[in-house]
Amino acid sequence: CGEKGASVPGGVGPFGLIVMASSGLRGHTAVFFRAFRYHGRYKLLMCTDLTRSSTRAGVYKPPYGGFVDVDVEEHETINLRTLIDHSVVESFGADGRMCITARVYPEHAETSNSHMFVFNNGTGTVE
Repeated sequence: CGEKGASVPGGVGPFGLIVMASSGLRGHTAVFFRAFRYHGRYKLLMCTDLTRSSTRAGVYKPPYGGFVDVDVEEHETINLRTLIDHSVVESFGADGRMCITARVYPEHAETSNSHMFVFNNGTGTVE
C-alpha cells in the first residue's frame, strides 16, 4: 500500500473512497482496493493510506493494508463499508473479510467540513 498508493494508476484499481478530505484535497485519507494478477489468478489488496491524512508535523501517518481472502473472478462485486466517527476511520471489505481501523488527525475537520469522494484510477477490468 505504501509503494503503490491510491494516486498511482494501475490495471485493476486502485478504486475506493477518499474520506476526511479538505476542500483542495491537501489533507485526505484513501481507503481502496487494488487487484494483482498472481499465478493466473487475481489477488485483492485492501489499503487505508494515512500518508496525506494530516499536514501536522510529527503525526504518525502510515499506510495499512492486507490481502483479502476472496475469489475475485467468482464474485461479481466487491463491497466496501466505511464508518467515520470524528477521527476514526473503520473500513470493512469483501463482506467483512478484511477490517482496517485507523486514527486520523485532519486539522481541517476542526474548523470546516470534510468531504468524501469515490474514485477509480484503474484502467483494466477483471476478466
